[in-house]
Parts: sequence; structure tokens; C-alpha cells
Amino acid sequence: MSSCHVITQHLPNADLTIALAGNPNVGKSSLFNRLTGAHAETANYPGKTVALNLGVMQFDGRRIGVIDLPGTYALGAHSEDQQVARQAVLENPPDAIVAIADATNLERNLYLVLQYLDLGLPLVVAVNLMDEATRAGIAIDAARLSGDRRAPVVPTIATRGNGVAELIDAAARLPRATHAAPEYDIEIETAIDALARTICATLAETPYRLTPRALAILLLEDDAELTRAVAQTSGGAAVLARSRELSAAIEARVGEPLSLHLPRARHALAREIACHATSQCAEREPLSVKLWRASIQPLTGIPTLIGVLIALFAFLFWAGGTMAEAFAGFWEAFVSPPIQAVVALIFGESILGKIALWGFDAGIEAALEIGIPYVLTFYALLALLEDSGYMNSIAFLVDALMKRLGLHGRAVIMLLAGAGCNVPAIMGTRVLTTRRERVIASTLVVLTPCSARTAVIAGGAALFAGWQYGAAILLISLALIIATGVALSRLMPGRSDDLVMEMFPFRVPTPSVVARKTWFRFREFILTALPIVLIGSFVMGVLYETGAIWIFSAPLAPIVEGWLGLPAIAGLTLIFATLRKELALQFLLTLALVQYGSGADNLLSFMTPQQIFVYALVNTLYIPCLATFAVLRKELGTRAAIGIATFTIVLAVVVGGVARYALAIL
Repeated sequence: MSSCHVITQHLPNADLTIALAGNPNVGKSSLFNRLTGAHAETANYPGKTVALNLGVMQFDGRRIGVIDLPGTYALGAHSEDQQVARQAVLENPPDAIVAIADATNLERNLYLVLQYLDLGLPLVVAVNLMDEATRAGIAIDAARLSGDRRAPVVPTIATRGNGVAELIDAAARLPRATHAAPEYDIEIETAIDALARTICATLAETPYRLTPRALAILLLEDDAELTRAVAQTSGGAAVLARSRELSAAIEARVGEPLSLHLPRARHALAREIACHATSQCAEREPLSVKLWRASIQPLTGIPTLIGVLIALFAFLFWAGGTMAEAFAGFWEAFVSPPIQAVVALIFGESILGKIALWGFDAGIEAALEIGIPYVLTFYALLALLEDSGYMNSIAFLVDALMKRLGLHGRAVIMLLAGAGCNVPAIMGTRVLTTRRERVIASTLVVLTPCSARTAVIAGGAALFAGWQYGAAILLISLALIIATGVALSRLMPGRSDDLVMEMFPFRVPTPSVVARKTWFRFREFILTALPIVLIGSFVMGVLYETGAIWIFSAPLAPIVEGWLGLPAIAGLTLIFATLRKELALQFLLTLALVQYGSGADNLLSFMTPQQIFVYALVNTLYIPCLATFAVLRKELGTRAAIGIATFTIVLAVVVGGVARYALAIL
């Protein structure tokens, strides 16, 4: 199936199709969510891991399809996200492209706008984050900016909905090819004009039905994909020969290859347009900028980062623990009695009744007692960090450390994203340029405690054994991530690329955006986890009530009981954790609830604090879940996925046993 079929299939009967384009930090997702209500589907291009978000909205009686392209800074097709963004608009051109630009950094964002204009595509520019620009004392003349390019320009604040209706109205009314093409220096324009004439005279049809000018620009920039496509057409050899001839002539005059000179000219034009349309109204540096500067200076930034992480996990431990105890009391008082009464009425005191209580009473309680206090809280804290822009500061700050791990600072964003869920974080490694970096980053992501494992740490080790045990697991995980990264960096030949990323001041998190992100992530967790918990709890109930559980536990005894010093039942629950990590703790809680009743000390009824610590540590370290293994296999191949999974399992067992004996000595 071609990528154009993917889009058409997911946007049936749309009267109009709009594509949202822009870099990852301009509020593109906020605009997409506001337009579609986040009732979106995700489509992958064949052979690609980068997804398109697809949605539908109603506007002025018309059904409008909305495509959220991957966030990119350019369309050079040098990385997978750039390839997919360009492929989407070339193979199946939308009726309009909404290019979203950051009002606080217009020059940087106009480069991508100019590239879309060079392709000859219908375009409307959304100058977003106008509230941030106002706070920074920046004024933008939208009419002047629009006049420069003859493309509609609409100021917006996507998180509040300001200007969104006007933006969609402009996109819906946008006629094709009414904008002026960007004009570069005389050397470039002469070459473009000459090559375009050759294309018109030689090629019967251009790839993707590009205009002769658009194809000429791409060929002069040495675009690999379009060069291959032209080479396969009748007359293509003559066109490519003419392109090389023109490029060589200009290089002789300007002293650099045209493939470098043209992008440099595009940057210069973006700077000229931004200066023409922008004015600085205030000289006073905003507080957000001052805080941002402090966050990226090692002297102030490192203590701040340590403080933020301590505060984040401390809040998660104590707030989550308080909420968990309150929820357990609520369930015991108001929910459990009616469930037990209904089950007793239907099944009586039979074994079927006991099995039913494993799922409908203890199973659901354990799932929600972990999910609501810990997973929901963590997702809210992660959304705050993302929406404030602090993630970028962290990436810049730890770049030197990441270099020691064979990566660059931007990779830390993947590790932080992995603290939410490892699956999208591993998919995010596509932006890394080498397989070496992707293997290292994916391995470190797998070792990063996701929200499910954090729930085990907070809801198990910290709640029942003490906060110091939970903190120790996090520190051990961090030490192992660093040690593994250093080892892989030395064992795998090559070096990491330098850090290149856009920096921007802090922003005040928008409550609605934070709430939306938190809710959608938590909803996905509940919809995924609850059925697994129910089925798993029933299976555990059957195994326990029939006594078969000890048969399954016996083969694990040498490792679980002998080396790790844990109860035999713990080994079986660790196997179930390959479905979702928090299931291991939930099944232990379920077992405790069935055997000992509800109470804050239920795990302590059959495990010591040291055993709980070892159990949570082992559960934290080995490969998170089958979904993570599946995405590893898709991204890196079967061999690498098996290697990473095996490494984490061995690491977890070895470190768990060492921790057990170390605690015994201490």
C-alpha cells in the first residue's frame, strides 16, 4: 500500500484536506488536538516508524481532513521524519498546507515555510505562540509578512483557540499556486531558470508532478531521491547533466557547492523577511528567559535539575502513597462489599466464586490502586515538564554526559519520554542518524523505568518498605544506565553527532493542554491494562485456588528462592509482568488481598522490606513488556531485540541477587 493510500483510507469523504507542518516546538499538536478534538488515528508509512496523526473536523458545513505531519525543521529528507513529511505532501498533495511558525523565533521557522513555497504548494502561515511573543516584547506585522510572500498569514494562540477559526477559513479559501515563489540571488535564480527551461523541454512529466521550478531547485540542491527519480525517466540524463553543469559553474564563481549556497541563501532570505515583519517593543528580558538561561548554565542548571527530579519523585512517592491508601479504604468500605455480595449470591462459597473475586474484586482494586495514584500522577507531572519547555533545557544541560554514553544531549529527551512509556521513546530514536546511536539509545530507554515500573517502585518498594528503598532503586537504575551507556559506547565503534536543536524560553503550561495529555495517556493505560489485569487475575485465581500455581513456580525456585531469596509466588508474577510491568505488583497485591485482606501492610504480611526491595528492583530492570520487545524488533531487528532483552534479564537477576546478599551483610 502506498502512503497516499494510507492517507486516503484514513480520511474518507473529506471535502478538503489540510496538512499541519512545522517544527516540534511550535504548538502543532495543540492545534491538531483543538481542530480534531484529538479523535485521531495514527498511520505509518510502509517501511517507516514515523507516524502521521490523522483526524477530521467540521467547519462551515464542510468535512475537513487534518493531517498532522511529523515535526521537522526542514524538508531535506536527511532523516526519517523529514522523509515522511515530504513524502506525504508530494505523493498526495493536500488542498492546503498550514505552516506553523513560532512567533518568538520567526527567522528560524521561516526556512521550512520557504521550502514549502519552493515546492509550489498552496500555503497559509500560522504565526503561533503570539502570547509568548507579546510577553517577550516582540511585535509581528502579519500584513507585512503576508505581503512579502503573498501567502495568507494568521496570528494564533493554538492553546486558547485564538485565530484558529480565521486560520481554517483562510486554508479553506486558499486557491492553488497564488503565492509568489521565493526569490534568491541572481546566481541562483539564473541557474533555476535555466534548469527549469531544460526540464520543460526534455521531460514529458516530472516526478510527483512538481513544477519545473520546484524540481530544478531540488536537483540543484543534490536531492538524492529526486535525482534517482529523474535518472529513471526518459531524458533524465540530459537534465541531470545540465544540473551538474550549472552547479559547477556557480561553484566556480561563489566558491562553494550550490547544494550549500542555496540553503545558505534560503536562511538569509528567512532572516530578511523576519526582520522586515518583526519589531522589538521592549528591551526588558522576560522572567521566562531569565529562568531559561539559568536552567542551561551548569552552575545553576545542574542543582535545579537534581532538585526537580527529587521533587518529582518525592511527590510521586508521597502523594501517590497517600492516594493509594485512601483509595484502598474507599474500595474496602464502599465497593468490595457489594461485589462480594453479588458473587456470593451467584456462586455461593464455591471455587468459582473465589476465582471470580480474584478478578472482579481484588484484581480491579489492585489495578486502580496502582493506576490512579501513581500512573495518573506521573503522566500529569510529565505533561507539565513537556509543556513548560524544560525538556529542551535538560537536553542541553546533559549533552556532555550523553556524549560519554555515545549519544548527544537530545537523546536525553527520549530517556525522559521513556519514563512515561518505553514504546514511543524507542520509536523516537528514529531521529538519530546512525544505527550505533539507535542501538545504544534503545538499550538505555529499555533500562529507564517507565510509568508502569515507577508505579511498582512507588507503590511497592516505597509504600511498603520505605521511601529510601524506592529512591535506592531509582539511583541503581540511573547508575546502570550510565554504566551500560559507557560500556556500549566503548564496545561499539563510531562517535555521536554534535547536538543541534532549537532552544526557546520557558512557557507557562496551559492547564487544558496538560490535562488533555494526561487524560489521553491515562485512558490508553486503563484501556490496555484493565483487560489484561482482569484476565491475568482470573488465571492467577485458577492457578491459586486449584493449587497448580506451585507446579509452575517449581522450575523458577533455584533462581527466585535460591538466588534472589523471594517467595516462590513472586517468580510467577514476574513472568506475568512481561505483559505490563505493573501487573507483577498487582498480582502480588491481589494474592495478598485474597490471603490476608485489605490493608496498607498486605505485602509485609508475607514479604520482608528487603524482599520487597529486591523484587521491585528485579521487576524494574528487565525488559518492560512484550510491546517494548515488539517495537525493538521492528526498529532494530530480531537479533538486536533478543540481545537487548536477554541482557536486561541477566542484568536484573544478577543485580537482584547481589542486592539481596548486600542487604544481608548490611
